[in-house]
Amino acid sequence: MSFALIQKVNEGQKKSAVVDVRTGDTVRVSQKIREGNKERIQVFEGTVIRTDRKGSHTARFTVRKVSSGVGVEKSFLLHSPLVDKVQIVRRAKVRRNYLSFLRDRSGKSARLRAQDFDREAANTLPEAPAAAEPTGEEAAEEKAE
Repeated sequence: MSFALIQKVNEGQKKSAVVDVRTGDTVRVSQKIREGNKERIQVFEGTVIRTDRKGSHTARFTVRKVSSGVGVEKSFLLHSPLVDKVQIVRRAKVRRNYLSFLRDRSGKSARLRAQDFDREAANTLPEAPAAAEPTGEEAAEEKAE
């Protein structure tokens, strides 16, 4: 297998447009949950404490929230088909990529300094590029398969 082929498969798994999630953002992640043969959407809202591999098809971000006095962290793959939608609720000014120090803090000391941002523009996804018509060779290959 060539590297170009592997890269093509990886690019095919990426979503065409995703929200620019940054460390320090407060996000609302809608995740598909399958229970038996039923499917529902579950929303998880919290602070992004880590982002990894932003340009890759395995881009991941970790969200932390405190629920009933217990800290809960969930990692989401940005390009996963189970992640339905990511909305940025609030943006904060941070100077680190990994906010692990928030785990030890609670109450007012766990606050992050808010930053003004255009919520509408940040949550609007760019239009997906129109699928190009296959050329003669590509169309012939598709028919052969």
